[in-house]
Amino acid sequence: MSTDGGRRKRGGRSRRERGPGAAGRRGRGRRLPAVFADRDGTLNHEVGYLASVERLRLIPGTAAAARRLRAAGFAFVVVTNQSGVARGLMTEEDVRAVNAAIVGRLGAGGAPDAVYYCPHHPDVGAPPLRRRCRCRKPGTGLVRRAVRRLDLDLARSYCVGDGAGDVVLAAALGVRAVLVLTGHGRRTRRTLDPGVPVAHVAANFRAAVKWIIDDARRRSARRRR
Repeated sequence: MSTDGGRRKRGGRSRRERGPGAAGRRGRGRRLPAVFADRDGTLNHEVGYLASVERLRLIPGTAAAARRLRAAGFAFVVVTNQSGVARGLMTEEDVRAVNAAIVGRLGAGGAPDAVYYCPHHPDVGAPPLRRRCRCRKPGTGLVRRAVRRLDLDLARSYCVGDGAGDVVLAAALGVRAVLVLTGHGRRTRRTLDPGVPVAHVAANFRAAVKWIIDDARRRSARRRR
């Protein structure tokens, strides 16, 4: 899987790193559902602002879960806020290096179809990185761009993450949210607005993937009745 920074656009817009794409796995005329997964605290251990590959550690079971997810017919898209770029704590090259390392460690069978990241912050740093953008979660810009570019079925998709932004993002998109208890997940569970819907709480990404696959099968069976 090759990665790059995507096309740089004026105004400091979000970046995309290309993966193998969902189109090659899509049946004729059939769009794939997707799992839009957070990165830090969901796929890999939360260490603060992850600026170097040396500090990267995948959460146990993540690679096997990613392989299972893709084998079940889901597109797998990583969507991550990386405001450390705007804060001056890392560069975009650092972000891309970490993303590439995650892709490599997930392996060919579990590599994401694409990785999207937002380098912005609304209040910190200097323009163009200091800006109120649509791509910073819980903004929906990154996911909607992935849906368009990869031709995904949003109605059958899921969001997975450890932060309130991931859950609020799911609500804004009208998809099912799965909160994982790794990373900031336990704190998020305690402090999340009870009005924000959470479809399932999972111990980790591996458990989240198991539930998603089972849930998708149940919902598909109900539609066929």
